[in-house]
Amino acid sequence: MSNILDLLKGVEVKWKPLGEVAKIKHGKDWKGLNSGDIPVYGSGGVMGYVDTYSYNKPTVLIPRKGSITNIFYVESPFWNVDTIYYTEIDESKVFPKFLYYFITTIDLMALDAGSGRPSLTQAILNKIPIPIPPLHIQTEIIRILDAFTALTAALTAALTVALTMRKKQYNYYRDQLLSFEEGDVEWKTLGEVAIIGTGSHDTQDAIEDGDYIFYARGREPLKLNMFDFDETAIITAGDGAGVGKVFHYAQGKYALHQRAYRIVPSENMDSRFVYHYIASYFYTYIQKASVSSSVTSLRRPMFLNFPIPVPSFSEQKRIVAILDKFYVLTNSITEGLPREVELRQKQYEYYREKLLSFPKPALEA
Repeated sequence: MSNILDLLKGVEVKWKPLGEVAKIKHGKDWKGLNSGDIPVYGSGGVMGYVDTYSYNKPTVLIPRKGSITNIFYVESPFWNVDTIYYTEIDESKVFPKFLYYFITTIDLMALDAGSGRPSLTQAILNKIPIPIPPLHIQTEIIRILDAFTALTAALTAALTVALTMRKKQYNYYRDQLLSFEEGDVEWKTLGEVAIIGTGSHDTQDAIEDGDYIFYARGREPLKLNMFDFDETAIITAGDGAGVGKVFHYAQGKYALHQRAYRIVPSENMDSRFVYHYIASYFYTYIQKASVSSSVTSLRRPMFLNFPIPVPSFSEQKRIVAILDKFYVLTNSITEGLPREVELRQKQYEYYREKLLSFPKPALEA
């Protein structure tokens, strides 16, 4: 922080309207253009690729309509449609990437001129005041912010690789540990080794600051001021997007949605063993057992007939101990790295604000 303050100490900064340092240009329709490798930008990002370009210098793309907070910095040739502007920048006054970083600090929604769909007009954009520090200061600010951007990108890439590898490792050991041949163990149906039932509540019953967990049909649990059950159970959605998938392992007091199912293993079954097995294979079983290509709703008989292996209780415990270790490792990565990425993003935004917060006098002519 002290280095940043030293960098900006005594720096003379001029302020100019955006219209004086860049010309804002409209995009054009891309219908009829041939396919190629040049990206076509709209307010939502890249829409396709063509064989010609509308501009081929470093620029900042600012949406005209739609997702007006989507700002893009582009260095290579591109085509832009009429929902997004490009900027023809006077690089003797401001570097394109410096302009990009500064515009990302502006609340563009506050400049919305649309009566329905968000929009930005050239007249409004032309009046935005832009700080113009010396070019060598702009270069150093760009270098610092680029470094933070690269760090966040590296962490995100590390997250993707780590999660992919850990999940592959978990899936490998899961399949090894939960694959039983006929005759190796006793097989029963889920209806023989577990109690299966539903709850009685609807989503609208949820209370934001309720005392008890309320398992509905989605991944995120809700809250309620009363509970239906006090037990250890596996929870799965009876319909909706999560049908056949296991999102929750309940322990203690909880409330349950009327279209969510609770699976309570019997005493001769380790609950975590049943959880791992159902979480691994129930969704596939439901898809194969259904006469349609996609299952939109579950019924109790679908659960009752699900085949499940019953190894000795000690063997169930051994398998659970191994799979739970991988479960903890996978979740620690899932929770830890995104948190680190979020912190880096906040750090980047903090320093961006410090680097781009210049005293703002009246606009100069």
